[in-house]
Amino acid sequence: MIISYQGGQSLKISQGDLALVINPKAKTAADITIFTGKKSETSDKSGFVIDNPGEYEIKDVFIKGFPDRTFLITFEGIKLCFLGAKASQDELEDIDILFTPIDMYKSAVALEPAVMIPVAYDKNTLAQFLKEAGETKAESIDKLVVKKKDLEGKEGEVIVLKEE
Repeated sequence: MIISYQGGQSLKISQGDLALVINPKAKTAADITIFTGKKSETSDKSGFVIDNPGEYEIKDVFIKGFPDRTFLITFEGIKLCFLGAKASQDELEDIDILFTPIDMYKSAVALEPAVMIPVAYDKNTLAQFLKEAGETKAESIDKLVVKKKDLEGKEGEVIVLKEE
């Protein structure tokens, strides 16, 4: 699985020929497009578009959307979560990778993910997030290439992705 950050709250997650995008900044070709906030323009290349709560299964990807705009995605055996306005912790368990808005650190930590990836940040807010996380020198990487086995034994590790 390859995860790349496209700025703001925009992410692209791909595995083989399958691509899933969250909050794309422009019309982006994907099999699945998820909007966690206001829906923006889509095209016929946006694939299956999700912008409401509910349960979905598209091409062996399981997605559960909550009313607070949190989305839980199970993809290649990895549980991904995009944290919305406020996390309802009752239904969010065993999260492998958590995409968290920079101002949601406390909610993010309470979910005990293996890995946290901050989104919607600038230099100052990222520095504050890393300070709260106890990370002094988190290196930014271009993209995260990960398999389920790579996440074993990790607890709350912060990974910063560079904007594409």
